[in-house]
Amino acid sequence: MNDKEREEKQGALPFDPEKKMLDYPLPVDHSRMLQYLDCFKERYPFVQVQSMGSSILGRSLPAISLGEGETTTVLIGTHQGVDWLSCVLLLRFINEYAEGYRTGRHIYNTYLPYLFHRRRILVIPMLNPDGVDYCLNGIKNDNPLYSRLACLTASIPPARWCGNARGVDLTHNYDIRYPEYRAACRSGLNGKASNAAPSDTPESEPEIAYLCNYLRFYKDTIGAVISLSTQGEQLSYYKQASNPQAASLGKILSRLCGYPLRAIAAEEQNATLLPFCAEHLGVPAYGLACGYGSTPVPLEYYFCIYAAIRQMLFEAPQLI
Repeated sequence: MNDKEREEKQGALPFDPEKKMLDYPLPVDHSRMLQYLDCFKERYPFVQVQSMGSSILGRSLPAISLGEGETTTVLIGTHQGVDWLSCVLLLRFINEYAEGYRTGRHIYNTYLPYLFHRRRILVIPMLNPDGVDYCLNGIKNDNPLYSRLACLTASIPPARWCGNARGVDLTHNYDIRYPEYRAACRSGLNGKASNAAPSDTPESEPEIAYLCNYLRFYKDTIGAVISLSTQGEQLSYYKQASNPQAASLGKILSRLCGYPLRAIAAEEQNATLLPFCAEHLGVPAYGLACGYGSTPVPLEYYFCIYAAIRQMLFEAPQLI
C-alpha cells in the first residue's frame, strides 16, 4: 500500500489507526465494528477473527479468539440493540489485550503472554447487529420487514430498540423453560415493557441458534460465560444448588468490578442465557450490567465504564 492509498484508507476510518489504543468518536454499528476488527487483524496477526454465522439481515456475527489455552472464557456483547455500548467496551478490551500481549505487559495481576498461552478468551462483541443498526440508523422503508416492525415502533422509537431484525427479544430466546416464558408474556407477567417480542419457539432467531450451537459444541472447554449489557451496575448469576462454585466465582468477580452480586429473580430464569448455561451445559454464566443513566447509555461514558470493569475482564480468565 503506497502513501496515497494509506491516507485514503485512514481518511475513511472513524479512528486514527496509528494509535496503539484506538478512539471511539462515533457510536459503533456493525460496519464500524468491522473496521475496528480489520485494524486489529492487520496489526495483530495472532488475533483470530471468524464468523459464527449471519443475522437475519445477513450481517456477520464475528467471534474473536485471543490466546491458545484449552479453557475458554466467553464474553458476549449486545443482546439488545440499545446495548451497542457493550460492543465498544469489548473492542477496547480486545485492543488492550492484544497490545499488552505484543509488548509483554502486566495488567493488574495478569502477565499477558502467560495468559495468552494458558487461557483462551472468545469475544462475541455484537450478537445483535440488526438491532444495533435500527437503534443507531433507524428503520428504513426498504427494509423487507418494515410492515412487521411498524406496530412495534408505535410506542417505542427505534433509538431505544431492544429486539433483533424482526423485533424478537434475544435475551429471552434460549431453550430453557420456554413454555413458562411464553405463558408469562401472554398474561403480561414477564415484567418487561419494550418493543421486543417473544417468538413462538426457542432458538428461533439465527443469532441465538448460532451462539447456542457454539456453546454446546465447546461446552467441555468453556470455563465461564459473561454477557455484557448496559444499565444497572450489577453482576447477576443463576443460583444452583448443584453448582455452588458459581456463587463463589461471582463474589470474586463482583469485588473485581465493584458491582454488587445478585441471584437472578424467578421471572428472569425463563428462556435466558444464565440458566441455559448452568442447567444444559454445566457452565457458570454471569450477566454484567455496565453503567447507569439514560437508554441507550451515551458513548462518552464508555471509558469510565470500561475502567470499572477492566480488572474483572483481565483477571476472570485466570480464575476458572
